[in-house]
Amino acid sequence: MRSLLFVPGDSERKLEKGFEAGADVVIVDLEDSVAAASKAAARATAAGFISSQRHRTGSAFYVRVNDLSTGLTDDDLAALVPAKPDGIMLPKSNSGQDVQQLAAKLRVHEAENGLLDGTISILPIITETASGVLAAASYAGTSPRLAGLTWGAEDLSAAIGARTARDESGRYTDVFRLARTMTILAAGAAEVAAIDTVFPDFRDMAAFETECREAERDGFTGKMAIHPAQVPVINAAFTPSAEAVARSRAIVDAFAAAGNPGVVGIDGKMYDRPHLRLAERLLARARAAGSLA
Repeated sequence: MRSLLFVPGDSERKLEKGFEAGADVVIVDLEDSVAAASKAAARATAAGFISSQRHRTGSAFYVRVNDLSTGLTDDDLAALVPAKPDGIMLPKSNSGQDVQQLAAKLRVHEAENGLLDGTISILPIITETASGVLAAASYAGTSPRLAGLTWGAEDLSAAIGARTARDESGRYTDVFRLARTMTILAAGAAEVAAIDTVFPDFRDMAAFETECREAERDGFTGKMAIHPAQVPVINAAFTPSAEAVARSRAIVDAFAAAGNPGVVGIDGKMYDRPHLRLAERLLARARAAGSLA
């Protein structure tokens, strides 16, 4: 997953536009972008659209349901699981226990709809509450459905009373840098993808591109988008370059040729096992992006 594009679930026009954007994952949103009075109608619109359009595109389809504390999650799942989404995004996840609770609900809905157990993946947003940030380490080993971890700043701002998540230069302040860092570390501990949060100003493409490059540098493997124009920028930033692929392949080949020792030398430079692991991860990302056979 490199690019994950949010699309409001209550608008067929926006759904159509989103499905044509070329994102790796289209996130059909039933939460923040849908008014309370429109939730039921949005479920029907989203389910019908996914069912009828899913074979037109190579994108995976996730649904952001309403969080577990709202009492709306079961209705969301009842309406959308029959449409066979690839995954569920869980907002305001407070710990790995919330993932386990959602997994149990999905197991029931899958059985009721003739789907194999574990068909639908889970992607939780783990930093939208203070307790969620503090429980970031709790996701490792929670469920085979766990596809990745992502984070959010806006809801956390409201939860802790922060006036803004960024300083005058546009950089995240310390609290939000911590939430971002915890997401990367938690994803590493759980051995799942780390997905960076949205960049709200879709008109400032230069700043957005910089944030994408920094996220990839730090260990994120994808980023969420709020506008179709952001998708190609994300895909470019998170697709390993030809030079990086060639370097990684050389490292992997050198270890294999030497019988997988602890250290190898390439062009006068020493590479140890962590370098091998990093090279293998980059090649896996390139393969998933379709840039490596």
